[in-house]
Amino acid sequence: MGLVRNGEIEMAPREAATVTACLIIIGNEILSGRTPDRNVAYAAKWLNEKGIQVREVRVIPDVEETIVATVNECRATFDYVFTTGGIGPTHDDITSASVARAFGVPIVRNEEARRLLEDQYIPGDLTEARLKMADIPAGAELIENPISRAPGFQIENVFVMAGVPAIMRAMFDSVQHRLVGGAPVASRQVACFLAEGQIAKALGAIQDRYPDLDIGSYPFWKMRKFGVSVVLRGTDTDILEVATEEVRDMIRGFGGEPQDESGD
Repeated sequence: MGLVRNGEIEMAPREAATVTACLIIIGNEILSGRTPDRNVAYAAKWLNEKGIQVREVRVIPDVEETIVATVNECRATFDYVFTTGGIGPTHDDITSASVARAFGVPIVRNEEARRLLEDQYIPGDLTEARLKMADIPAGAELIENPISRAPGFQIENVFVMAGVPAIMRAMFDSVQHRLVGGAPVASRQVACFLAEGQIAKALGAIQDRYPDLDIGSYPFWKMRKFGVSVVLRGTDTDILEVATEEVRDMIRGFGGEPQDESGD
């Protein structure tokens, strides 16, 4: 279980080494390829800077049963869950109702959300379809949307946000005071013009020596040559520096020239 205890959200202590999150991207348009996702990279980087490690990303369709099952599984597994998409005014925007069902609470017309929408639209333009964006699970806390006013919401450790990238980013800024992270993850990146297979065994041995670090290798093709970037990530910067120097020495041992790059 994450940060929810006895039905109430409980923030992690500031000394916690690891605080985890899952991103749930909701939308048929993402799965069909019609709309490219522009939220995962931003959200993962933003959360990482707050000391919240994204451990999983799921992309799911606008299907109520799938949303309910995914939200319930993830909220029981991760400290925080963030969903994007499906909270607009159209028939296929079913995220709010599905999350209400996941928590076993009714979805109700939230008066504060209604007021926000009334302030946004001129008289006569606030249609019943638009009012649907004021329907929020009972007991949820609104997430401010300074761009189009239609709010997201938080219920326990689940944060439900818009899929439009600019609005999603504004919503993340709106909830940052509600989040408590653990130790921030730092990264180092070293590139070289060696083949990935050439360094694989030696790099694996370094990973074995530093099990608390996440070490990955990512091949590239540049200047008509193959190369590989080695990325090291961890919360202990002293250990990170020592392991990074071992990677540099390993590269030199294979006749390569290590090139430090900015971290991911």
